Amino acid sequence: MWSLIAPISSLLSGVALLLLGNGLLNTLLTLRGVAEGYSTTMLGLIMSGYFVGFLLGTWLAAPLVRRIGHIRAFACCAALAAIAALLHLLLVDPWVWLGLRVLYGLALVTLYMVVESWLNAQTPGEQRGRVFAVYMAVNLGALALAQQLLHLADPVQFTLFALAAILISAALMPITLTRQVQPSLPEAPRSNLLQLWRIAPLAIAAAGLSGLALGGFWGMAPVYASLAGFDASGVGLMMTATILGGALLQWPIGLYSDSRDRRWVLLWVVALAAGMALLLSLLPAGNALLMAIFVWGGLAFAIYPIAVAQLIDQLHKDEILAGSSGLLMVNGIGAVCGPLLAGLLMEHLGAAALPLYFAVTLGLLAAYCLYRLRHVSDLVSGDAAHFVPMLRTSPTVLELMPDAPSPEPCDTEESPTHAS
Repeated sequence: MWSLIAPISSLLSGVALLLLGNGLLNTLLTLRGVAEGYSTTMLGLIMSGYFVGFLLGTWLAAPLVRRIGHIRAFACCAALAAIAALLHLLLVDPWVWLGLRVLYGLALVTLYMVVESWLNAQTPGEQRGRVFAVYMAVNLGALALAQQLLHLADPVQFTLFALAAILISAALMPITLTRQVQPSLPEAPRSNLLQLWRIAPLAIAAAGLSGLALGGFWGMAPVYASLAGFDASGVGLMMTATILGGALLQWPIGLYSDSRDRRWVLLWVVALAAGMALLLSLLPAGNALLMAIFVWGGLAFAIYPIAVAQLIDQLHKDEILAGSSGLLMVNGIGAVCGPLLAGLLMEHLGAAALPLYFAVTLGLLAAYCLYRLRHVSDLVSGDAAHFVPMLRTSPTVLELMPDAPSPEPCDTEESPTHAS
């Protein structure tokens, strides 16, 4: 394992520090917004700004990296992210925060793209799947650990904002000190969403609706926990429980889906997640809620990777990168809308509106799964895909997936056309 990790240790260290700061800041902002008296609608809009910037950055990041190189792009965007973190404290205004969240999201997706394209270049083809697994474990572990940093100080104080900025800045050190040769960034594969919908509508629906649900979670779950009666430490504990559930339960769910009709597995996962969300709406703050949201996180975090595997089942080998990139875009669009919709509902119905929002969103997906199972037979092209636990990051990470082909110049301009 060390022989696998050692060549990329600087990249993994950088992303771990980055996500410690990012995970802390994302939760901290919602708690500070609640303390400032911002409405849940306003908080939802602010948190949607991050996903807007993230989505815009998927188009803007690559030209920047090609122009100034990986290390300079990383340094530039890490500085921008750290500055944005501190400006949230110095300029406490909801509309200023909205603009800062857009800039911050744009910076973050560029940082992801730098690290992930570098990992692609440094990883031999036969080790790609293992490196992908290690990278996702670092992502989830850092995000879970970041929530525990909320114990260190009060969200209304300067300390936690400064710590988030310090961690983001510290991510610069292992990246800028690396002796690894900077790679070239290949052209991003082009996706045709209309063609994707014709080929794999269930995968597209699952990606979009899971984006709606998890976008609402990342944006509004700390607000929900605070309104439900948790203090700042309790909010961090609830977020940690959800992320750990997502990390630990994805793998057995995915292994099961590899040996069964993936549509049935998706139906049961989504239906159970919707049922757990209904249960969450009835539970008060306490251990029972923490256990329930642990299970909900394990189910909800598995939906997007199941959708990716379902899509790959129906694509030819040379269509996988373009198709997966399109699925990532649909998921990102859902994530943009999620916090705003959840915030609007919480404004009128209170804290319980968030789990009810999860239940409705995932219930719609379950209904569509059932319709597809009863009325449509999905075609499988070639060998079945392998489920891989994953988070939505930048499109560049898709090249690390075990089922993805090694990107070649002749493949980068193709889009999915038809699965036989």
